[in-house]
Amino acid sequence: MNDIIVGIGEVLWDVFPEGKRIGGAPANFAYHMSQFGFDSRVVSAVGEDVLGDEILENFNGKGLRYWVERVPFPTGIVEVTLDGEGIPCYEIKQGVAWDNVPYTPELDRLACQARCVCFGSLAQRNVVTRTTLNRFLEAMSGESYKVFDINLRQHFYTVEVLKDSLARCNILKLNDEELVILSDLLELSEESVEKRCREMMDRFDLEVLILTCGVQGSYVFAGDIRSFLDTPHVKVADTVGAGDSFTAAFCAAVLKGRSMVEAHRFAVEVSAFVCSQTGAMPMLPDELKGWL
Repeated sequence: MNDIIVGIGEVLWDVFPEGKRIGGAPANFAYHMSQFGFDSRVVSAVGEDVLGDEILENFNGKGLRYWVERVPFPTGIVEVTLDGEGIPCYEIKQGVAWDNVPYTPELDRLACQARCVCFGSLAQRNVVTRTTLNRFLEAMSGESYKVFDINLRQHFYTVEVLKDSLARCNILKLNDEELVILSDLLELSEESVEKRCREMMDRFDLEVLILTCGVQGSYVFAGDIRSFLDTPHVKVADTVGAGDSFTAAFCAAVLKGRSMVEAHRFAVEVSAFVCSQTGAMPMLPDELKGWL
């Protein structure tokens, strides 16, 4: 049985006023999946530079496995500032290594072994990585989970890329702000949140749709299931990577046979903990990891 979990796309340094932290949604996803006991891999690219060396050293220190090519472009960085509530604002540099992830025979073999992959829209801003991502998805088993954690950033998306990704995935994860943008781009009905989500599920034949709404709670829709949970009250350090940990926890729970509602509850608890910590890759406490 295919059993490898993959986060494919951007890997980079989030540069905060106080210093840099490793980041990138696919890397965050893969890291948390590894904490839940899965054989997870980061698929990306870094430059032939010191920042690239430091990323690979960081992964090695975390015991996180990866397929990361060294390419003749600078390692990605993002300038991050936080508002008074810890909400991040990003300035994402262009023309970087993760824009240029090559597709190789080794990557093709990895795709054939993948049980679940998580990808977003940001890494598809350049044709090289977008082509690699699409080839990876095409090489995967039809029974695998293909999770589109949309992660809209700045202006780095088009309606064509979004529609193509929606057609290729079977699980969609988005937040309330992204739902507003998609509702406009896809000309969804102006009715309730649930009806807009159901309309997307029907249009793109999605098995599961996850909608997070910050402090207002979160939803999971799957078949006849409608799960809503409040967001726990925690002292927020920052919200960087919280959504990625939510996605990873949900997928981990489902892959280990938990129900959609149980998986939703677990994802809420994990992401709340991540919000209480600094950075996107904190070590989870044993009581959370042990719940599965």
